[in-house]
Amino acid sequence: MASIFSRIVAGEIPCYKVAEDDNYFAFLDISPVAKGHTLVIPKKEVDYIFDLDDETYSGLMAFARRVARALQEAVECKRVGVAVMGLEVPHTHIHLIPITTEGDMNFFREKLSLPAEEMAAIAARIAQQMK
Repeated sequence: MASIFSRIVAGEIPCYKVAEDDNYFAFLDISPVAKGHTLVIPKKEVDYIFDLDDETYSGLMAFARRVARALQEAVECKRVGVAVMGLEVPHTHIHLIPITTEGDMNFFREKLSLPAEEMAAIAARIAQQMK
């Protein structure tokens, strides 16, 4: 069975898309720890990041860097934090999180619940910066 992320890439499940190319996809996390929390994935479904082949791994990191730069322009923050845990969904994904302090990367605090309009506006601002 395809992962939820593969189903998002295929358009079977809606998302707040931020960026996409032939091999990679970025979209807002629907349970963000901060406004602008973005997930970056390879379209190729591989469970564990360190099981990616070298070309896909390098391409994913380069794509994530482009998204992080756009995110930092679109959402007020000091930096963009990066986390890779990979236990929640069996599909490699990188969390990009706008941060001002280290505490902003706390995955155990209560997640934000943002209105759809705000999520769409954030995704649009980030996507605009990708151009």
